[in-house]
Amino acid sequence: MRVLIVDDEALARQRVRRLLQNETDVEIVGEAESGTEAVTMIRERQPDLVCLDVQMPGLDGFGVLREIEGGPVPMVLFVTAYDEHAQRAFDVHAVDYVLKPVDGERFRAAFDKARKQRANAVAAERLGELLETVRRLADGGVSEARDGATALASLAGAAAPSAPVAAAGANGRYASRILVKQDGRMFFVKTTEIDWIEADRNYVRLHVGKTAHTIRERISHLEETLDPRLFARIHRSTIVNLNRVREMQQWFSGDYVVILEDGTRLRLSRHYRDRVEKQVGV
Repeated sequence: MRVLIVDDEALARQRVRRLLQNETDVEIVGEAESGTEAVTMIRERQPDLVCLDVQMPGLDGFGVLREIEGGPVPMVLFVTAYDEHAQRAFDVHAVDYVLKPVDGERFRAAFDKARKQRANAVAAERLGELLETVRRLADGGVSEARDGATALASLAGAAAPSAPVAAAGANGRYASRILVKQDGRMFFVKTTEIDWIEADRNYVRLHVGKTAHTIRERISHLEETLDPRLFARIHRSTIVNLNRVREMQQWFSGDYVVILEDGTRLRLSRHYRDRVEKQVGV
């Protein structure tokens, strides 16, 4: 695993480096003394994991994460002297949060989490590649598609079901799973299992059958990660899985009511009507 150490204190960087050197699968790709330097090194060296201090002069740890938005984002293990930032660390999906002075066993446990997340992410990536292969084979012939599906099933059985990073779809652009944190645990919800999504300010609720999972995310950003062949924005606060739609009924003022297979009734506003009709081929 390629690791970048970021801390403005030399002794703190030295402590983390020594702990990492006890791990057999680690390559330390660099050390940054400031947030600005960290941003540059993350972009240039693309580490798998960043051991990141929170409070640094100028650009702090959370500022570093804001700066690298839109590009490759590594896993983050916060190493800091202050526990007041723990909630924000979870909000940005950090692997873990280790307090200074760093205890060796505590750090090792946190690093093991990162190791497992990376292994699961690699498995998810391979699964996505196989999905693409199966789709191509399906266009070429039934027997070849069956062979590809067999390989896919084999890998799917070996891959861990709850990698704590978003897994890309077969086309590499759209999410196939969404991370949920609930009751002190983290797990994935497959996008294909979501019936509809409801916005609530800076949060969204994923409705899966009779269960609803709340995550901190803006609906506009989530919409960009979902495959438009499967999901449609029908209202400023609603996204629906098109495979769950049973019928649409005209309401009033140009609006429609979308009725799902389980009887859930959702409003399709005029603003989104044309877009939805194009998505469903009307």
